[in-house]
Amino acid sequence: MKLKIAVLAGDGIGPEIVAQALNVTKAIAKKFGHKLSHQAAIVGACAIDAVGDPYPEATHALCMDSDAVLFGAIGSPKYDNDPSAKVRPEQGLLAMRKKLGLYANIRPVTTFPSLIHQSPLRADLVEGADFMCIRELTGGIYFGRPQGRSEDGTTAYDTCVYTVEEIERIIRLAYSYALKRNKKVTVVDKANVLCTSRLWRQVAQQLEKEYPEVTTEYMFVDNAAMQIIQWPKRFDVMVTENMFGDILTDEASVITGSLGMLPSASIGIHTSVFEPIHGSYPQAAGKDIANPLATILSAALMFEYAFNLQAEGQLIREAVDASMAAKVITEDIAESGKAYKTSEVGQWIVDYIQKK
Repeated sequence: MKLKIAVLAGDGIGPEIVAQALNVTKAIAKKFGHKLSHQAAIVGACAIDAVGDPYPEATHALCMDSDAVLFGAIGSPKYDNDPSAKVRPEQGLLAMRKKLGLYANIRPVTTFPSLIHQSPLRADLVEGADFMCIRELTGGIYFGRPQGRSEDGTTAYDTCVYTVEEIERIIRLAYSYALKRNKKVTVVDKANVLCTSRLWRQVAQQLEKEYPEVTTEYMFVDNAAMQIIQWPKRFDVMVTENMFGDILTDEASVITGSLGMLPSASIGIHTSVFEPIHGSYPQAAGKDIANPLATILSAALMFEYAFNLQAEGQLIREAVDASMAAKVITEDIAESGKAYKTSEVGQWIVDYIQKK
């Protein structure tokens, strides 16, 4: 099979972790006899510095011409610490989501046996937790218009906007994944307060009738935030709007024991993007100490979701599990004993794949 991917390493630790994920991707392609082609492009702060645009047209053209995008991270203290900056790295991420039609972010939340003791929750609460958060990406308050400030600067406003089409698309996606899992969907909203949430619930209740084999429940976002902590194993597929999903997925990621372990997939109308959920971690940039496993696991999602190659994705997961069992891990999760470099962890996983 021919696999054509765009490689957007981005800022901070992005180039280091993406390099390891790309090496793993190459090893898998060779192992299974696929023909892989890849091309790099700039995005984020490095793109602003180079051409003044966090998501240049050339980068977009490459993404549109590729089967999938392997993405690192964006962000830089240079822009974070400048409130007056008119162009920011994060604007590139929003532009990419909009232009590629990345309407759904999928974040699997799974626990790793060797990390359960690092979770802020009791082991009996998180052991065996395995659910999926599906977040709508292109609507809601992050994209709502109008937004701005009053002329005197004393008032600011944002608007939250959703259409039936946007809601229906993401709800149907949630049901499609629930049918492959444990057949339960939790629709998260704030229908007791927000008009947009009432539209979400109305659309979901209509669609629920088409999936009688799936159990559907409705939960206010504040209750969902509590339930994720109190009983994470009760969830299977959770679906929600943009801002709620942004907050809940970050909360959910922490209970597994390490933010550096979780991948994500942003499903698009044109090209889908696969990336770790963590940020650019500029303090570690260039030190070869960052954890590459979330990005490597994002490559596993890429094989599964972009190319429908399940065995390839499973072998990557197996290699990651083996590296953790062998304690070949970076300093962020190595509590005692040797901490390995980013490149050493990546190479160990490549070696494992080649030996299988």
